[in-house]
Amino acid sequence: MNDERGKLAVETLLKIVLGLVAVLLALHVLEILVGAIVSLIVKIVTPILLLLVAAVVVLWLLDYL
Repeated sequence: MNDERGKLAVETLLKIVLGLVAVLLALHVLEILVGAIVSLIVKIVTPILLLLVAAVVVLWLLDYL
């Protein structure tokens, strides 16, 4: 029996999600080190990246990826 969900393998999904989380962590470290200007950028980009992570997981669960 072959259990597959969509066209995207679990390992690939994990790499995508971990990559997005790594970008989030890097942005937070940069915000701490640099300050105000980067803080504004991080506040704008963080929700977008979190939505991307959620969208990738939901699309994979619904077999669209």
